Amino acid sequence: MPRLTMRMTARDTSEKNRASSPLELLFDLTFVVAIALVAAQLAHGIEGGHLLEDVVPYLAVFFAIWWAWMNFTWFASAYDTDDVPYRLLVLLQMGGVLVLAAGVPSAFEEQDFTAVTVGYLIMRIGLVALWIRAGIQHPAGRATALRYAAGITVVQAMWIARLAFGEAAPWWLFLVCVLADLSVPLWAERTGTTAWHPHHIAERYGLFTIIVLGESVLAATTGVQASLAGGGLSADLVAIAVCSLVVLFALWWLYYSEPAGDGLEGHRELSYLWGYGHFLIFASLAALGAGLEVAVESAGHHGHVDPTVVGYAVAIPVAVFLVALWAAHAPLVDRVVIRPLGIALAAAAVLLLPLATDAIGTAGALAGIALTLCLLLAATLLGQRGAAAGDTAGVGWEA
Repeated sequence: MPRLTMRMTARDTSEKNRASSPLELLFDLTFVVAIALVAAQLAHGIEGGHLLEDVVPYLAVFFAIWWAWMNFTWFASAYDTDDVPYRLLVLLQMGGVLVLAAGVPSAFEEQDFTAVTVGYLIMRIGLVALWIRAGIQHPAGRATALRYAAGITVVQAMWIARLAFGEAAPWWLFLVCVLADLSVPLWAERTGTTAWHPHHIAERYGLFTIIVLGESVLAATTGVQASLAGGGLSADLVAIAVCSLVVLFALWWLYYSEPAGDGLEGHRELSYLWGYGHFLIFASLAALGAGLEVAVESAGHHGHVDPTVVGYAVAIPVAVFLVALWAAHAPLVDRVVIRPLGIALAAAAVLLLPLATDAIGTAGALAGIALTLCLLLAATLLGQRGAAAGDTAGVGWEA
């Protein structure tokens, strides 16, 4: 049982075996609903032929999801007390996530971001309360904590004011609010950095990656169900389903090939680049789920969606993921595990494959993407083996 209340102080950044708490895992589960709804709406956009129209609301809503998750994650890494008041404020934020999720269809279909903004507001109220508590109970970090609380409050007021424009809200106003949100941590930590744990943060991001990949699995499964209902079992359906699973498995393997914990520990000043860079990683994986759902459904609804469009709905997220994965980790380590040349060649090959869908079909394009990722993974594993052998030889020579 948690304590009724305890003093909120900074956690030890060198704490051994720091792992995600059960409350953090429960918190993550509320985002499953929101991500699933966002991916589903994007899939409908692909099927309906208005993908370009849905990209903007997709990125806008996903930003709210990602930013709210990230803000709490870094706070919890530094100040998790797990007492009753802390748990109740986390519960409040979880409720905000569900309100945000309920507003996803309106954001896509009617450009109405009211529910999304209200859900975001509820989450921010809980987070601001936690920062104020940290500022009161942890004198050493008071200035930083109160700057966080003030900055988040001001930016949230900007988001609320944006609702007054309704559907006529200019696009640049959204960008201003986004940039203001992204600037809060940079401004707040000028008075001192928070005591986040590098390995704990790396684990939390890895777990969220698995959650987003899990949504892609769900999306592909939904596509299989729709395809079976519409056209029954076919060779294309089996091939696309198998290739989809291979693609997701390969991306998971590639993500975990780049260990971030040690890099964050050695370069805490670069944590913003790494943390912010994950927006593209997470957003691309969620978009991939939408693409895979449409690809699988296309096996049972021939001619419903242009095969080239379907191919790029899968290829573009995969290519973005590969490049973003390299860009996020390259600054943290002396040498990335997945070589840049391999990333470049794989991304180029993946983007070229959909051009051949008229000849090889959607199943052939997905098979090519899956094969490309498998080759990149094999080259990475061989590179790791060669590097390990070289290190061993070097040690023996020095000995």
